[in-house]
Amino acid sequence: MGAFESILLTVITAATPLLLAAIGELVVERSGVLNLGVEGMMIVGAVMGFAGAQATGSPYLGAVFALVSGMGMALLFGFLTLHLVANQVATGLALTLLGLGLSGMIGEAFVGQPGIRLTGIEIPVLSDLPLVGRLLFGQDVLVYLSLALVAGVSYVLFRTRAGLIIRAVGDNHSSAHALGVSVLKVRYLAVLFGGACAGLAGGYLSLVYTPQWVEGMTAGRGWIALALVVFATWRPLRVLAGAYLFGAVGILQFHAQAHGVAIPSQFMSALPYVATIAVLVIISRNRILTRVNTPACLGRPFVPDR
Repeated sequence: MGAFESILLTVITAATPLLLAAIGELVVERSGVLNLGVEGMMIVGAVMGFAGAQATGSPYLGAVFALVSGMGMALLFGFLTLHLVANQVATGLALTLLGLGLSGMIGEAFVGQPGIRLTGIEIPVLSDLPLVGRLLFGQDVLVYLSLALVAGVSYVLFRTRAGLIIRAVGDNHSSAHALGVSVLKVRYLAVLFGGACAGLAGGYLSLVYTPQWVEGMTAGRGWIALALVVFATWRPLRVLAGAYLFGAVGILQFHAQAHGVAIPSQFMSALPYVATIAVLVIISRNRILTRVNTPACLGRPFVPDR
């Protein structure tokens, strides 16, 4: 039972940054914007979260630093793609490269320093329950926030007028504009929300997953988050399931090595990305399912009538 509980706890830890980044990107893409800079926003969030925690002594303030830095990167992306109408794909890739370089420069002073861990919330009695105690009542605040975001995004997108506007802008920005909707405002807000989630995802890596700063510590998780949105066919609850599935695949290598499974470590490290490719290939074969939920204006620029 203890080994099983340990595996479940590590799955939650591995899945949370994927879930945070993917749920933010889902909202961005639902509004019709394709931001491939998730990796760059995550890595900047990771270094700024670590730096913020070191400067203030509080991991919670470190998480705030991570959130704000992710929004800053997203604001740059929004200005270039929404205001200046730059190509979204090229700008997203450039944002990732910028984030990797910027984080390396900022984080150089923090290499080798011990981090300040964001600890779990202990609830008396409930946290001591067998198995479910630590799983449900002993997690850190970002795990609970990630689950709340899934529920909140699902409710807002499909149960509120604001969600209807976001989906309308993503499906037909010209019609939404004709009805008086401020397309650019909606997309700016969606991009900022996605940046905040990506920044928090990066902050989770340096404050919880591995409480230290290591250059390139996101290790491609931003790209997996992008694939998760497609895997989930732009549905929040499917993002939740996909994040935990990919999280389980990601930590499989550690448990396999701990039990002496004779599989090359390089293959186990590549397994999450192999799984990502396999899932995308499978999904692409079902074109009807993909077309039903794909925002029709995804990646298409919008220039309002002047």
